[in-house]
Amino acid sequence: MNLANLKITMRLGLLGGFFCLALLLVGLNGWHALSQANGRSETGMQQAATLTDAIDTARSAQVEFKDQIQAWKNILVRGGKADEYEKYLKEFKRAADKTHAELLRVNALLAKLSLATPLVDDAIKMHEQLAGVFLPALRLYDAADPASVQLVDAEVRGKDRPTAAKIDETVLYMEEQTRLLMAALSAQNRAAHTSATLQLLVELLLTVLLGGAIVLWLARGIIGPLNEAVAIAQVVADGDLSKDIAVNRKDEIGTLLAALKHMHDSLAGIVGQVRGGTDAIALASAEIAQGNQDLSARTEAQASALEETASSMEQLTAAVRQTSENASQASVLAGGASAVALRGGADVAEVIATMDSINEASKKIVDIIAVIDGIAFQTNILALNAAVEAARAGEQGRGFAVVASEVRNLAQRSAAAAKEIKELISHSVERVEAGGKLVARAGATMDEVVSSVQRVTGIIGEIAVASGEQNAGISQVNQAIAEMDNATQQNAALVEQAAAAAASMQQQAAVLHDAVSVFKIDANHAAPAVAAPRGHTQAAATRPASRLAAPRRAPASSAGDDWETF
Repeated sequence: MNLANLKITMRLGLLGGFFCLALLLVGLNGWHALSQANGRSETGMQQAATLTDAIDTARSAQVEFKDQIQAWKNILVRGGKADEYEKYLKEFKRAADKTHAELLRVNALLAKLSLATPLVDDAIKMHEQLAGVFLPALRLYDAADPASVQLVDAEVRGKDRPTAAKIDETVLYMEEQTRLLMAALSAQNRAAHTSATLQLLVELLLTVLLGGAIVLWLARGIIGPLNEAVAIAQVVADGDLSKDIAVNRKDEIGTLLAALKHMHDSLAGIVGQVRGGTDAIALASAEIAQGNQDLSARTEAQASALEETASSMEQLTAAVRQTSENASQASVLAGGASAVALRGGADVAEVIATMDSINEASKKIVDIIAVIDGIAFQTNILALNAAVEAARAGEQGRGFAVVASEVRNLAQRSAAAAKEIKELISHSVERVEAGGKLVARAGATMDEVVSSVQRVTGIIGEIAVASGEQNAGISQVNQAIAEMDNATQQNAALVEQAAAAAASMQQQAAVLHDAVSVFKIDANHAAPAVAAPRGHTQAAATRPASRLAAPRRAPASSAGDDWETF
C-alpha cells in the first residue's frame, strides 16, 4: 500500500486502534494478574480462617479442661449432699466430653491444613487416660467422712498437669503456625506484586516505544508533504506565480496541493487582468485627496471645540477642588465629634467605677450581716448556758450574772454592726446620687455630639453647592461636545463625497483587488496594459465635480462601505 494514497484520517485511525489494542492487552494482563492475586488471597484467607478456627477450638478445649478440673474440685469441696454431688459429677463428665470432642476437631482441622502434629494425639491420649484415673478415685470418696476427701485428692493430685501442659503446648504450636502462614502469604503476595509490576512496566514500555515509532512514522509521512505545501504557499506569498505546482498524492495533502494549484492559476489570471487598471486608480486618488483637504478643515473646527471643552474641564476641576476642601473640613469636624464621644466614654467609665464602689459596699454589708448572724448565734448559746447555770445554782445567781454580762456585750456588738450597716447604706445612696449626676453630664456630652453633627450637615450643604457648580461645568462640556458633533457631521458629509469618488474609481477598477505589481506571472496569464488617452484623463478629472451631490442622497452606511472597500 502506498502511504501517499492513504488518508490521514485512516492513518490516525490505525494509530488509535493500535493504542486501543495495546491498552486492551495491558488491561487484560492486569486483570489476569489481579484474578491470580485474588485467588491467592482467597486461599490464604481460607487457610487463615481454618487455622484461626483451630486455635479457637484449642483454646476452648483449654477452658473446658479447666472447667473439668474445677468440677472435680467442686465434687470434693461441695459434694456433701447427694444432689450437689450429682450436679458436679455431671459437670465433670460434660466438660471431659467437650474437651475430648474439641481436641478431636482440632486434630481434624490441622490435618485439613496439612499441619498435623503428634502433640494433639498425645493430648487426646493423655486426656483419655486422665478420665480412667479420676473416676475410679471417686470410689474412695465418702461424703460423711472428711478424711476421704484428702485420700481422693492425694490419689489424683498433679495428674491433670501433664494433660494441661500438652494442651497449652498445642495452642502455642498452632499460634506459631499461624504466624508462619501469615509470613508466607505476605511473602507470596509481595513476590506476585513485584512480578505483576515488572510485567506491567515492560508492557507499558513496549507500548510506548512501539507507539512512538508508529507516531514518528506517521508524522514523517504527514509533516514532510505539509512542509512542501507550506513552501509552495510561501513562494506564492512572495509573488512568484511563474512556477507550476505538481500534484502526485491522493490523500488530504494532495487535496490541499490541488487547491493551492487552483488558487495559483486563478491568482495569476487575476493579476494579469488587474495590471491594466492602475492609471484609473491614480485619477480617482486625486479626487480623494481634494476631499481629504476639506476633511482637514473640519478637523480644525473640531480642535477649536476641544479647546472650549478643555476650558470647561478647568472650571470643573476648580469645583472639584472646592468640594475636596469642604470634605477636609467635614473630616476635621468629624474628628471633633469623635473627641466628644471619647469624653462621653470617660464619663461612662466613671459611672462604672461608682457602681463598682457600690458593689464593694454591698459586699461589706454582707460581711457585717454575717457577723451579726454569728453574734446572734453566740447569744443563743450564752442564753442557753445562762438557763443551765440558773437551774443548777438555784439561789446562787453569780454564774447567771456572768452569762448575762456576756449577753449584753454581744448585744452591744450587734448594735454597732447595725449602725455600720446604716452608714454604709447611706454612703451607697450618696454614690448613687453621684452616678445620676454623671449620667446628666453624659447627656450634656451627647448634646455636644448633636451640635457637631449639625455643623457637619452645613458642610454637606456647601458640598451640594459645589456639586451645582460642577453641574454647570458639565453643561459647558456638553455644549462643546455639541459643537464637536456638528463638525463631525460635516466631516461625515465630506466622507460621503470621498466615498463617491471611491465609487467612481471602483467602476473603473472593478478587476483590481490588490496591488499586484510584485507578482511574477508567465506569458500565458499576462494581459496588455491599458494606456488611457490624455483627453480621457482630463474628463475623468472633472467627473467627480458633477457627482458631489450624489452622496447626499445615498445612505451613510453605503458611503462607509465604499470607503472600507477602497
